[in-house]
Amino acid sequence: MFYDCAVIGGGPAGLTAAIYLARFHLKVIVLDDWRGRAVTIPMTRNHAGYPDGISGYELVERMRSQATRYGAEFRSAEVVALEKSTDGFVVASKSQAIRAKTVLLATGVVNHRPPMPVHMHDEALAKGLIRYCPVCDGFEVTDQAIGIIGTGEHGFREALFLRSYTADVSLISLDDHHNLSEDQTEVLKRHGIEIVTGPVTGFALHADTITVEVPAGALSYSTIYPALGTEVRSGLAGSLGADCTEEGCVEVDRHQRTTVSGLYAAGDVVPGLDQISHAMGQASVAATAIRNDLSAQNPMMRF
Repeated sequence: MFYDCAVIGGGPAGLTAAIYLARFHLKVIVLDDWRGRAVTIPMTRNHAGYPDGISGYELVERMRSQATRYGAEFRSAEVVALEKSTDGFVVASKSQAIRAKTVLLATGVVNHRPPMPVHMHDEALAKGLIRYCPVCDGFEVTDQAIGIIGTGEHGFREALFLRSYTADVSLISLDDHHNLSEDQTEVLKRHGIEIVTGPVTGFALHADTITVEVPAGALSYSTIYPALGTEVRSGLAGSLGADCTEEGCVEVDRHQRTTVSGLYAAGDVVPGLDQISHAMGQASVAATAIRNDLSAQNPMMRF
């Protein structure tokens, strides 16, 4: 089967693009390995149009249904290789390969998790005892006790950001030392942010708190934010020689085109604010560029 576009990734960016592409009367397929972050969001309350909030899973399911209604195809598959061909791309999963004139990467990122059993992590996430996005849900922890697991520039910036929501903020190093400069330490102390030295040796979940075990004792918080960074899923772009930033994000122009002809990218895999609304906006730009670029090669006329 030869598609106009293969979308790799079934999160908000990939699904938005699929909706647009299908409504442009293009033949589009979405390849999704179900590792996206959006489906794990227990409830998002800052996504416009949902004043009472919506779970990430429900949002994704609604978007998949919408894309399907207009003719987008879906396949559960992990893409393991992406190659250029004379007429586009070959997209290979473990079981088969498809051909497409263009490819949109919407592969996102993977959060580095704190060291705890998977079942404990998932339970804590569902209860709001672990949160990953202060931009998304800092409002929900207003005036509560917050622990941030991390250090260095990332931990420093996250602690200061969350300090605007509550006066009770602690920055906890995962290991037995902090990687903070004297200036950073002074700023944190000046704003009343407690600096806690690890190592973190364990966690415990309670009805409405999470306990972090460190040498100083067991510290309880309403929620913890792991500020441990992410892994950008840009390997497929890199395999084609697409330019990436030092952090691994795929570089794109203002139309979401990468440096490889016919390859586009949107969402958390490109530089920018890691937000659902931002990813959706990028995807709409990318889908429109794909349509216009294909039409420039072979004018799309309806008869």
